[in-house]
Amino acid sequence: MAIIRQEDFVQSIADAFQFISYYHPKDYIDALYQAYLKEESPAAKDAMAQILINSRMCAEGKRPICQDTGIAVVFLKVGMKVQWDAELSVQEMVNEGVRRAYLNPDNKLRASVLLDPAGKRQNSKDNTPAVVHFEIVEGDGVEVTCAAKGGGSENKSKFYALNPSDSIVDWVLKTLPTMGAGWCPPGILGIGIGGTPEKAMLLAKESLMSHVDIQDLKAKADSGAELSRVEQLRLELFEKVNALGIGAQGLGGLTTVLDVKILDYPTHAASLPVAMIPNCAATRHVHFHLDGSGPASLEAPRLEDWPDITYDNSNGKRVNLDAITPEEVQSWQPGDVLLLNGKILTGRDAAHKRMVDMLNKGEKLPVDFTNRFIYYVGPVDPVRDEVVGPAGPTTATRMDKFTRQMLEQTGLLGMIGKAERGPTAIEAIKDNKAVYLMAVGGSAYLVSKAIKASKVVAFEDLGMEAIYEFEVKDMPVTVAVDSCGSSVHNTGPAEWRVKIGKIPVIPV
Repeated sequence: MAIIRQEDFVQSIADAFQFISYYHPKDYIDALYQAYLKEESPAAKDAMAQILINSRMCAEGKRPICQDTGIAVVFLKVGMKVQWDAELSVQEMVNEGVRRAYLNPDNKLRASVLLDPAGKRQNSKDNTPAVVHFEIVEGDGVEVTCAAKGGGSENKSKFYALNPSDSIVDWVLKTLPTMGAGWCPPGILGIGIGGTPEKAMLLAKESLMSHVDIQDLKAKADSGAELSRVEQLRLELFEKVNALGIGAQGLGGLTTVLDVKILDYPTHAASLPVAMIPNCAATRHVHFHLDGSGPASLEAPRLEDWPDITYDNSNGKRVNLDAITPEEVQSWQPGDVLLLNGKILTGRDAAHKRMVDMLNKGEKLPVDFTNRFIYYVGPVDPVRDEVVGPAGPTTATRMDKFTRQMLEQTGLLGMIGKAERGPTAIEAIKDNKAVYLMAVGGSAYLVSKAIKASKVVAFEDLGMEAIYEFEVKDMPVTVAVDSCGSSVHNTGPAEWRVKIGKIPVIPV
């Protein structure tokens, strides 16, 4: 009978969340690098390079892969013979471990969890409480899987109660393009089939915790070995999802997913519940076992496991944001790579809501946005000699409803964020001859190295959602929506879907 001591369990949880904040799983890095080598789309290949370079930098510097260090999710399989030597409940012990991890002064992680979600939405300050899933199983040990799930990918989760005779493949191929690129592909697609609605969602989430092994499965199929129905479905979806041409960061390309994971469960005769949850480019999870002998020991990857890639900015056009003019902005073309220099302002959900409320009341904003660019970001707090912690972009579509008012009432010239813009924002950009620039999601530490100075200039009480002023040097971005309203997230995937030629293009 194993006796699991409270301190061993708590410290193991803390160590695990620190570990996954800066170490990608090796299987993900291997799969991404192979996709990078095969990629033919220049834009997608550039995005993959940034993600790979960022990943190695994080492993070396032990700093977060993404500024969104996620909501803490823990799967526990507790043996029936286990005895706890603890005063706290299991949920409380997990929360204490998460608290230690996220407040670690050597690598402080961003607290993103808000209490009273439908009301005040007040930050808990330590990223607790965690979401914990318990299962009691045979044995006398505890199996623990810790995952940090970012909001951009979690927000793209989908569920549908299909009819028993409906095609799961058709539903996935119809639904995935509606998810946009805010989930930061290339990633892993988790699918849960059966059970009840909540069981299907849990299966989809849990499926993402397993190793990337789709190439092994393809080799098994090529050898003539018999495949289960779930294995056949994984391979079919892997091929057809990638044939959609969505590509890295939604820019169009050969690889949208690195693997498709499926778990199923018996269901009612009248039902076919199906859930789909993506894991983003900041795939973060680790598994460990506790047997009562002490805290978990996590084996760090070797730096040799990362490919030796350097970022080539020779194709980028340097831009001086401190002397930018509307005429220069209007000369930029979709797909242009720019290297930003000068001062930019930041702002995301809470700051935009507050600014719009002030504008509606006729109040003056605390910051002048005339001919300025706003970066949608909530950075990690700096440590040691850092100017700012990892500071990658957040999903831009969440700011779409604010875009027209910000452009028309503040003098804002352009925006920087992650993934595509919706039709409402694109129309506002076109009408105001503005521009939207895309930074790569999943390259937060790399982006932070381009930030040479940082200070809070408004709404300090909002924490990471405050308005900062960053001074940047050669920050790489891509023109995603030009002043005429042309979007690379519309043209890129359409072009690559035709090039791949495996899925018919249905005329609109």
